[in-house]
Amino acid sequence: MRKEDKSSIIEQIAATVKEYSHFYLVDMTAMDAEATTALRRECFKSDIKLMVVKNTLLQKALESLEEDFSPLYDTLKGSTSVMFCNTANVPAKLIKKVSKDGIPGLKAAYAEESFYVGANQLDALVSIKSKNEVIADIVALLQSPAKNVISALQSGGNTLHGVLKTLGER
Repeated sequence: MRKEDKSSIIEQIAATVKEYSHFYLVDMTAMDAEATTALRRECFKSDIKLMVVKNTLLQKALESLEEDFSPLYDTLKGSTSVMFCNTANVPAKLIKKVSKDGIPGLKAAYAEESFYVGANQLDALVSIKSKNEVIADIVALLQSPAKNVISALQSGGNTLHGVLKTLGER
């Protein structure tokens, strides 16, 4: 491969890393063509960009960025595929759903500005809540006291005496 080609590929990988806020390094070596195609389809449905990269080119692309990705460099051995996504837990859920006997295997991940190294981190990655899930939890917590007051007012009847009696019982 010519040096110009390598530098353009490194720039392309670096641009993709900047574009997505989370990425997973995955080993898909033991997967056959049918399983790989099925995984690519699932990635497409889940808005995950799957890219097979050379380890040295990926490392040079990560080194060219401002952030320090050095904890991931030790995992860049063998065959490496990268799953890019803007929601932290979607690739982890997909890997857990699709994997059979640890294939595809998680090497490492960069999610929510943290590094997760090793296949044993998959459960921690699955449990990360997305931004929309956190917002939904906060809204539910905020609505809970208001719902209690409204239900107390409705259950006591329309009279002031009934409302005061119901609130007094609670």
